[in-house]
Amino acid sequence: MAYNSVTQEYGKTYTWEHKAKIMGFKSAEALQTIIDLLQLSITVQAFEDKLAPIYQEAFPRCDLMPGVEKLLLHLKKNNVPIALATSSSQESSDLKTQKWKNVFNLFNHKVYGGSDLEVSHGKPSPDIFLIAAKRFPDNPDPSKCLVFEDSPNGVQAGLAAKMQVVMVPDPQLPKHLIGDATLVLKSLEDFKPEDFGLPPFVA
Repeated sequence: MAYNSVTQEYGKTYTWEHKAKIMGFKSAEALQTIIDLLQLSITVQAFEDKLAPIYQEAFPRCDLMPGVEKLLLHLKKNNVPIALATSSSQESSDLKTQKWKNVFNLFNHKVYGGSDLEVSHGKPSPDIFLIAAKRFPDNPDPSKCLVFEDSPNGVQAGLAAKMQVVMVPDPQLPKHLIGDATLVLKSLEDFKPEDFGLPPFVA
């Protein structure tokens, strides 16, 4: 919605095909890609300036995907270490999650790819997931890590990090971009922790 409000000023429509290409990119890289794809006569900075007020209005209304809160509470209760590895900056992420602080406080730590200086490359590079794993006290082997993703670039990043990946794609994501993940689910509500050696949900 935010991107389209800008691109349509230039007579161009930002579609799910475009969105799929940039999901997981750092912000400036994502915007430059859209400018190139749609041949927009705008700079990245000007694009960001136009998006900022839209984000301020829209992001605080963001809701959780179905099944997220139940899964995170379950993992926390069972002492399974969990981290957030998002391509957003901390500022952007805080805006999106401000009404869900109780849920986002469950993470052992958070890696914000958009503002963390240690994250050199955004998804589909594996950097963000390898850094997230390294910051756990026991520095687990990537093969012991499970990634949850909604984007094709995120799936590729998880696989490149040698981790298992559960993908929960948006229904509007083009079907040909779904398939490389270890497991693809329509909803996190369908996730069975025991399939990955985790404690099962108690009915």
